[in-house]
Amino acid sequence: MAYDEFLADRIRHVLKQKSVFAEEKKMMGGLCFMVDDKMCFGMHIDKKTDSSLFMARVGTDQYEKALSKPHCMEMNFTGRTMKGYVFVSVEGIDSDKDLESWIQMCLDFNPLAKSSKKKS
Repeated sequence: MAYDEFLADRIRHVLKQKSVFAEEKKMMGGLCFMVDDKMCFGMHIDKKTDSSLFMARVGTDQYEKALSKPHCMEMNFTGRTMKGYVFVSVEGIDSDKDLESWIQMCLDFNPLAKSSKKKS
């Protein structure tokens, strides 16, 4: 599974600064960060452009606001848009401040997010 290791390290650094524990899981062709057993954010390589994308779980209430930000787009893996999730291109998370802002938006939504059902 391909993902940007440099971006993963930047995310780990932000989480460490915020004293947030996140479990890392390789899934959906990339790397996801789980906070409180819920998918919070992640990354993968866009096969069409060969560039990194940051996946943000922002929730439906912040969805339109997130989409209005520069370098943000709908998350669409299967031809169907996933409401509450967005992709941010590398230009949108180029600065540490921008990356931290996106991570914080995801962390703010995380307590409201539903956990996926665990497979037995």
